[in-house]
Parts: sequence; structure tokens; C-alpha cells
Amino acid sequence: MSRKVNLAVAATVTLIAMAVTFSITMVVSMDMFNSTVSSVKNKERMYNKLSEIDRYVRDNEYFDINEDTLNDTIASGYMLGISDKYARYYSAKAYTEKVGVETGRLMNIGVSVVKDSSSGYARIIRVYSNSPASEIGLQVGGFITTIGDTSVRTMTDTAAINSALLGEEGTTVSITYLNPDRQEQPAVELVRSNYTTNTVFTQMTGDGCGYVCIDAFASTTGTEFRTAVEDLINQGAKALVFDLRNNTGESLDAALVAADYCVPAGLMAQSQAKDGTLTDLRISDDHEITVPMVCLVNGSTAGGAELFANALRKMAGASIVGTTTAGKGVVLSEPQSFSDGSAAVITIGMLLDNEGQTWNGTGLTPDVEAALTADEQNSYYDFTVDTDPQINKAVTSVMALVG
Repeated sequence: MSRKVNLAVAATVTLIAMAVTFSITMVVSMDMFNSTVSSVKNKERMYNKLSEIDRYVRDNEYFDINEDTLNDTIASGYMLGISDKYARYYSAKAYTEKVGVETGRLMNIGVSVVKDSSSGYARIIRVYSNSPASEIGLQVGGFITTIGDTSVRTMTDTAAINSALLGEEGTTVSITYLNPDRQEQPAVELVRSNYTTNTVFTQMTGDGCGYVCIDAFASTTGTEFRTAVEDLINQGAKALVFDLRNNTGESLDAALVAADYCVPAGLMAQSQAKDGTLTDLRISDDHEITVPMVCLVNGSTAGGAELFANALRKMAGASIVGTTTAGKGVVLSEPQSFSDGSAAVITIGMLLDNEGQTWNGTGLTPDVEAALTADEQNSYYDFTVDTDPQINKAVTSVMALVG
């Protein structure tokens, strides 16, 4: 009798388990079905809208349509419409140039330039040693006025100027040039060749402070940074100022490597996925810098540069001087290339500091405010380390901490 009862109980439990499993399976399946149907409907609505517009335009448009331009613009518009302000679409040409520069296949003439708002020319802000530009005597503060047969004034922005300067090693490009005294020089032809593009530049100030300008965070920055800081400390630097102004911080890894050299042991940063999963980005070792440090920032300090400044402030007691930073606290994907040679980058995670906090959208607020006046902003690229008012404020702040 007891055995029959046990069998009945077992059968009942089995039936209940089967019913529960079936119910759960049905719920999950319905959710997946509803999600799939919703996704299909949204895609169908998007494709129908594009089809309607395309049909109307092709039936009535007076001007010819450049299909490549149209497709690139549609793709760019898609990225603008997904509520991810850091998402970016690269046309096939732009992505080829990006890869070419990163792999060393494409190079410019050995200058870093910005589009000058007053003249419309390309203002030279850096000349790299052992480059074609340095060999012919181009100088910081000079202006490139034409590239080939094209006036730089007709180029829309700095990116367009850099694109015009790019080419494969051994190819030539002609330019016209104004020296820093605004005297026009004869047209010159330069042969593109390999040269070292440094990202870290240093100087000792008169009062014993080591000044370190970090132009960008790239694959070589970690090694450059460590060598630069060691050199300044060996020269007797009593404090350090790290200039991160206009550093867009493209490589988070490079920023973490550099910051690791400055801060004590501990968690430096994490990435938070959409589902809440946390991934440690780096645990620092026990090496640290013990002299006072200041990070100089502005509204264009972003991404890895913000990560660097935030890590030094929270983990090593560094101060931040300048103005509120850009507020780009996200982790971006590696470029996803497509069949036509184009590519896209999107946000795949939120960047969190060692305390689980994010500065995305708000930026880092400086401990010491040091904004430039309108006149000073116009003279930004005319300043030297000794005359720059923001650098002076940063040096004053950090030297006040020296015992």
C-alpha cells in the first residue's frame, strides 16, 4: 500500500514539474516571440519609410543623385538617430584612412594642425622631429595655406586638412606656407616618410615643477609617459602638472597604463554592460608617485583623459585645475567593418571609477577653477608654458602643496 502511495506522489510531483516547466517555457517563448515580432515590425516600418522617400525622390528630383554619398549619409543619419552621441559611422574612405594611419601605411608630413578660425588656414601647433616638415624648417605658429592646388580656406575643418595631408610613404605633396611672422614662403614639395609621433612632451618650470603635456592616449603613451616622469623626477621635480587639455582620450587602455604608474594598488575602473554586468578594466600595482600632482583640464578633456584625471584624484590625492570636462564616461566598441569597407563604432558599456561612480554627461568638476577669458582663448596657441595663464594657475596650485 505504501509503495502505491509513493508512486502516486511521485507521479503527481512529476506532472506538476512538467506543468511548471511547460508554463515557464511558454512564457519565455511568448516573450521571445513578441520581441521578435516587435523588432520585425519596427524594421519593416523603417524600411517602408525609406522606400517611400526614395521612390518619391527618384521620381521627382531634378538633380542627379550620388549613390555613394546618399548611402553614407543614410548610414550617418542612422547613427545620429539611436540616442548614442558617441556612435560614429566611418565611410569607406574615412575608415581606410583611419586604419592606414594606425598601421603606419599612411602618414602626413610631420605636423599637427588645427583649423585657425580667424585666417581659415591650418595653424601648425606641433612639428615632429625627424619628419619631412622639420627637415624643411616648418615652425610651430606658422600656417599652411594651400595643399596641392587647394586652398586650406575651402576645407571645412581640421579633419579635412589632415586628410589632405595624408599619403603613402614615398609620395609627394606640395604646400604653401606662412612662417610665424606671417611672411609667405615659396611653395615646397615634401616627400612623405616615416617619423616618430610622440604624445608626451615635458618641460621643467623655473620653480622646480615638472610640466607634462599629454596630447593623446595612444599605444605608445604608457612608455613615453613613464620615461618622461622619471626624467623629470631625476631632474629634481618637486611636483608634477599633467596637461590634459584638448585630450580626447581615445584609448582607455593607454590612459589606465599611464595612471597606473602614478596611483597606489587598487581597482582603477570598471565597465558596466547594459545588463548590469561589471568588468574590472585594471587593477593597479603598488608603484605610485609621491610628489604632489595636478591635472589641468578643459571642456575638451574627454574619455581616457577624464579617466586618468579622475583616477589620480581619487586614488592618489591629485587636484584638478581648469574647467569642467566633457563628460564622456563610456566604453566604445572596436570598429565594426562592413562589406563595402565602411565601419561603425557604438557605446557598449558605461565607464565607472574605482568607487562605482560615473561622470558621463556631467564631466569632472575642477577643484580649482581656471577659465580663460575670451581674449585668452583667442591667443591659446600663442601661449608658451611660461605665459599660459592656466598652466601658471596649475603650477601655483601644485607648488603650494610642496612641503
